Amino acid sequence: MYWVNVGAIPTDTVRSILSREGVLMMKHLQGGVKKGAFSEEEAQRRFEAWKNEKDAKLNAVKSKLNEEKRNAEKTRLEEETAKKNAKAELVAKKKAELAKAAEEAAKAAAEAETQQEGEAATEAPAAE
Repeated sequence: MYWVNVGAIPTDTVRSILSREGVLMMKHLQGGVKKGAFSEEEAQRRFEAWKNEKDAKLNAVKSKLNEEKRNAEKTRLEEETAKKNAKAELVAKKKAELAKAAEEAAKAAAEAETQQEGEAATEAPAAE
């Protein structure tokens, strides 16, 4: 604030920082006090009002970003859950197919064994 009041000319980057922090606003208000447009108390009141308004806007932007982040996380979680459920259904379907194939193989083996026993029983009396 001192250097700005004594005439220092800030670079664009520094000017942007000073503006964001309210140094340039306070310099402007102090100019009004020097000219007699309003009192020092009025300048402080205006600065506080400006700062509060700026903080409110900043908080609104932050809350909006946080809300968007939460919504994005929620959407991502829902998508992951849908993918997980689809994969689980696919795995369950494959397991059911494998179980059915194993059951059919067991039936076929049992039928083949029964058939072999039947053939062996048919051959045994012929040998007697």
